[in-house]
Amino acid sequence: ADCRYTCHQECRSLIQLDCRRPGPCQSQLSPESTLLPPCSQNVTQTVEEEKPEPPTIQEIKQRIEKYNAKVTNCLLMKLNDDGTYTGFIKVHLKLRRPVTVPAGIRPQSIYDALKEVNLADMTDKRTSFYLPLDAIKQLHISSTTTVSEVIQGLLKKFMVVDNPQKFALFKEMRKDGQVLFQKLPLTEYPLYLRLLAGPDTDALSFVLKENETGEVEWDAFSIPELQNFLMILDKEEKDKIQQVHRKYERFKQRLQQTLKEARGKPG
Repeated sequence: ADCRYTCHQECRSLIQLDCRRPGPCQSQLSPESTLLPPCSQNVTQTVEEEKPEPPTIQEIKQRIEKYNAKVTNCLLMKLNDDGTYTGFIKVHLKLRRPVTVPAGIRPQSIYDALKEVNLADMTDKRTSFYLPLDAIKQLHISSTTTVSEVIQGLLKKFMVVDNPQKFALFKEMRKDGQVLFQKLPLTEYPLYLRLLAGPDTDALSFVLKENETGEVEWDAFSIPELQNFLMILDKEEKDKIQQVHRKYERFKQRLQQTLKEARGKPG
């Protein structure tokens, strides 16, 4: 409150406060009380929230009615007789790395999906490409569908043959002008989170991203994939160097032009 000390959440374990100011600040300040969210607009939270008691069927019914009353399209939730319910979620794909798909295979058709045909099993050839940045996929799921099943379903729809452990599902929330990301455990139920938040995607949305670097199972990557990552990093490095060279070349030209003009002026 007095010294206005702030730090990033990632730096929590490195902070040792030694407040020597007299007054309430000296007795009340602690590392926990002075930590604020990072100044970045994208904050990743990994602390799992305590789950409340499971709602009753009557409570679920009331929530679904309240949810459907706010829906402006046809994507309603439906309550089943056994207390489960179905509905839709939208998942934003924000993948920075290329994904691996079967080479020379046509996109999966509705007929293939209904017959549960796995086109990826028809060839051993693989290729890598980037999915469109921030692509959105709509899924019809059940209240019993877990995060793990959502990830596997998304990969199947795009015929991605990468190990599902390479990916993670996050919930994206907006609070106090910041965009907060929280990684969801594999056993969480996304449709229940959607029901609690309502249909407004500004209040809650789902994002598929690469698993955090510290949690990636690198053994799950093949040698060609790892070599591909090195090639991409090398290309990005060269592009960055060229950008810096162009920036300072333009600055040099403007400076030389200014000096040339200054020499022609009297005084």
